[in-house]
Amino acid sequence: MPAPDAITCDRLAKLIGTPRCPTLLDVRAETARATAPRLVPGARPLDGALTPDGLAALVPTLMGPVVTICAKGHGRSQGVAALLRSHGLAAEYLAGGQAAWAAAGMPLVDAGKITGRDSLGRSVWVTRARPKIDRIACPWLIRRFVDPRAVFLFVAPAEVPRVAEIFGAIPYDIEGVFWSHRAERCTFDAMVEEFGLAIPALDRLATIVRGADTARLDHAPEAAGLLAASLGLSRMYADDLEQLEAGMALYDAFFRWARDATHETHNWPAPGRAGDR
Repeated sequence: MPAPDAITCDRLAKLIGTPRCPTLLDVRAETARATAPRLVPGARPLDGALTPDGLAALVPTLMGPVVTICAKGHGRSQGVAALLRSHGLAAEYLAGGQAAWAAAGMPLVDAGKITGRDSLGRSVWVTRARPKIDRIACPWLIRRFVDPRAVFLFVAPAEVPRVAEIFGAIPYDIEGVFWSHRAERCTFDAMVEEFGLAIPALDRLATIVRGADTARLDHAPEAAGLLAASLGLSRMYADDLEQLEAGMALYDAFFRWARDATHETHNWPAPGRAGDR
């Protein structure tokens, strides 16, 4: 049985990718991170010395519960969690650390693929304004599995390369850049593959996104529904960032269906009630 202030890999895996996921802090030593640079999905690496004063300064930037992750779930993660609790935060450590996570076959993100960050360590991305499908699906994937603090800029199509150059942002879903369509596959597919997130639920969701984004509704029955909902959102919101926030809930729902509910059906009348009609 895990300690009262620990969270198991299985329990954390059920939270990652959902709005209920805690803030994940990778507190491994720099030497450990250099040897194994991939991160638990959504984890934020903490660099430098882990001092009480340094962690006190970090507290105001943390929202909600926290899970700390070190190499094997020993002193570093337990100590940081205890210090955060002393500041009034709900904080747990990952039982067994990243070693247990990897041994369980859980996904690890290649954060080295992120090439643009601001002074706060947030990744910054830029794409064309008036998003529909891929340009909402990709931010959802990044915020839920790669960088929860990621910043997204929506600008005129012709200005994407220049804005990326000026602000050090990462361009996506335009022609001629790394994060874009590849043959029959869309940008969402590329991100799932490049970040190392090929888990069954995301693979299933990627098929739906690809079908809706490339007008191949035969890829999955759900593609037509995603297309309809996406086009509806684009007409409901004039502000792209407001549309993104609304779209986050849409993709949260599709992800939970893809993960937990693909075999569930719904009918009427309810079982056992047919004779009542």
